[in-house]
Amino acid sequence: MLKIAWSEIYVHPLPPKHRFPMDKYAILPEQLRYEGTAKEENFFSPETLDENYILETHTLEYWQKLKNQTLSTQEIRATGFPLSEELVQREITIGQGTIQCALFAKEYGISMNIAGGTHHAFTDRGEGFCLLNDQGMASHYLLKNNLANKILIIDLDVHQGNGTAEIFQGNEQVFTFSMHGEKNYPLRKEKSDLDIGLPDQAEDALYLATLKSALPRLMDEVMPDFIFYQSGVDILKTDKLGRLAVSSQGCRERDKYVLSLCHRYEIPVVVCMGGGYSPRIADIVEAHAQTFRLAQEIYF
Repeated sequence: MLKIAWSEIYVHPLPPKHRFPMDKYAILPEQLRYEGTAKEENFFSPETLDENYILETHTLEYWQKLKNQTLSTQEIRATGFPLSEELVQREITIGQGTIQCALFAKEYGISMNIAGGTHHAFTDRGEGFCLLNDQGMASHYLLKNNLANKILIIDLDVHQGNGTAEIFQGNEQVFTFSMHGEKNYPLRKEKSDLDIGLPDQAEDALYLATLKSALPRLMDEVMPDFIFYQSGVDILKTDKLGRLAVSSQGCRERDKYVLSLCHRYEIPVVVCMGGGYSPRIADIVEAHAQTFRLAQEIYF
């Protein structure tokens, strides 16, 4: 059964200028129910995250600042969101959702978090709408509990997974792969284990050929026994922040290729949605919904 993490707190109330990117978290589960891709039994609401798992990934000083709402004005500005207790609780819930998804993926082969993919959160700071790194926390959870020995993080959001790269630098049990827009945010890139920067306006052919050249080799060389997949849809040509030119069909082909490869290698995978900023919310929701449809088609 496909298990999907979702919570009301994913739809965090924000001032009007910040609200649009969050709308998808309310609309997407309704779309999946409406079209029959998912039923109520597919969804689960994440439980409470043990603080110890936050501290496996993030520094105590940073966590105390978040918990006590004492980030500096500059630190808050870097996150892109006005800081609040509810926003911190949202990130905690997302992190627990990805951890629980990891356990479901080990049982069913795949699981998905409607939020997640907070890959700009570093050990000691937040950036780019990310406060706590959910895939970082879930990776540490699996390793600490001997539920995985070698993890591959496939980050195909248009923005480099800089926080994730920093968190796992020097960690031989986690291999970070980011394929992103070379000239896009963040201006200063971190060093993933493998970074592939694509030129502005890269279209389907270049995007897919690059991915299909790199990923099978990684599967064979890294030999992961668990995968986290960041399936951001900000690679779309319609995306106002993306700078690439991938079509909706190309985005679908990307997800089909990644999920089919995970399925063929019989490696459990957790899919997190990542970014999507097309002006029409329908374009964002449809691109994300394709990923859930493919998961059902390939695995169930």
